[in-house]
Order: sequence, then structure tokens, then C-alpha cells
Amino acid sequence: MNLTNKVCLVTGAASGIGLGIARRFVAGGAKVAIADLRLEAAEAAAAELNAQGPGSAMAVAMDVTDEDQVNAGVAAVVAAWGGVDVLVSNAGIQIVSPIEDFAYADWKKMLAIHLDGAFLTSKACLPHMYAKGGGAVILMGSVHSKLASPLKSAYVTAKHGLLGLARALAREGGPNGVRANVICPGFVRTPMVINQIPEQARELGISEDDVVKKVMLGGTVDGEFTTIEDVAEVAAFLAGFETNALTGQSLVVSHGWFME
Repeated sequence: MNLTNKVCLVTGAASGIGLGIARRFVAGGAKVAIADLRLEAAEAAAAELNAQGPGSAMAVAMDVTDEDQVNAGVAAVVAAWGGVDVLVSNAGIQIVSPIEDFAYADWKKMLAIHLDGAFLTSKACLPHMYAKGGGAVILMGSVHSKLASPLKSAYVTAKHGLLGLARALAREGGPNGVRANVICPGFVRTPMVINQIPEQARELGISEDDVVKKVMLGGTVDGEFTTIEDVAEVAAFLAGFETNALTGQSLVVSHGWFME
């Protein structure tokens, strides 16, 4: 599973899971474009990675819901490094609310970031992958791509939708050597997850400790959070897997919280 000199674009990569994936890719010899809404944070992340491997990272300002920004960001990567081999569509947010109180604007925002972002970045990268004879599209799903939890209607809907997009991408991209797969992590201790704990405690009327032990980790085999490194290893595996034998699939990384 060779990543040497592969050109990778990772969205939402200035922090959290995205940054962890970028670090793993650079460690494997890849070049990584850190695409993020926050350009300064992306530049700081790229500087960290360039210290690890000079010339291995660049920062790209990208609102994944803005087609012009997505196209400009991908064009900048292609101009710098000659193409795109791997896309990791990772940018995402979380909003927790009962359906009857869920603001329609928040619903549209959630779907735009997760689904529109995956579509627009895939659309922009595919021609460059086709030109190189292949590539890998990795969409960041969730265990919520497989099942539902209360208070997360928009998130669950978006993450389920990514499975369909990946399967369509796999069908269309296969003849051109492009694979598309979805990573479905369980709860990873990132700021997005930590911020959910008090919100869910209030909405469910339970303690924050019970949110962690019973809601988030109660279904795991060992009561442990999935780590950023766990997810990054799976991303590296999918990025480096070079045949259509593994495409249109979803891999769950959840300490057994969800099993297929």
C-alpha cells in the first residue's frame, strides 16, 4: 500500500481527524493539500507537516459548499503538484436538536457541508484522477451512516447519503481506475464530539458521564473511544489500495459499536 509521491487533498484538515489523516499520509511519503475554511489554521498545519517532510504540504482555503472555492482550491493543487491522486472529503460539523426544534437553516447547513461538500470536491477531482489513470475518493462517514441516534436527524441523513454517493462514484469511476469508499468511525474524542456531551446531557436529561459511558461508548466491546490514529490508518489503507477489488464499500472503525 504505497503512498509515496501521491498527491492528496484532505478537506477539514487543519485539525482533528483531517489533520491526523494528513500526518499519516505525509509519514507514508505523500504530498498533502490541507484544505480548510480557516486558512491561517491550514497554513499552520501545513507548516507542521513541512517540518516533518519539506515540500510535503500546502494550505488551501476552501469552503466545501462553495463550488468556485472548491474548483479554485483543486486547481491550485494541480498547478503545484500536477494532479490529484487521493481525495479525503472529511469536512463536517454537528448540530444536536430534536427534529421538531431543528431549524431549517441548520438542516440545510448540515447537508450542504457533508453532502454538497463531498459532491463538489469529488466532481472537481475526478477529471484529474481520470487523466492520471486512477485514484481514490474517501468519504468520511460515521457509524451514523449505518444507524440512527436521537437528536441527530440531519447528521444521520447526511452520513447515510454518503454511502449512496460513494457507490455511484465507484460505478462511474471504476472504468477509469477510480475507487470510492467510506470510512465510518465511531465516537472519536475530537472537539466536535466533546462539544456534544453537555448538549446531549441537557437534551436527554442525564449526566455528562452517562452520555459518554452509555450513549457514546455503551455499545463498544471495550468502552474505548476510537482514536484519530485508528481512522488515519484506515484512510492510508484505502488511499494505497490500488485495484477495484475494494470499491463502493464502507469500513466501520468503532471498537465494535456497530458490526456488520
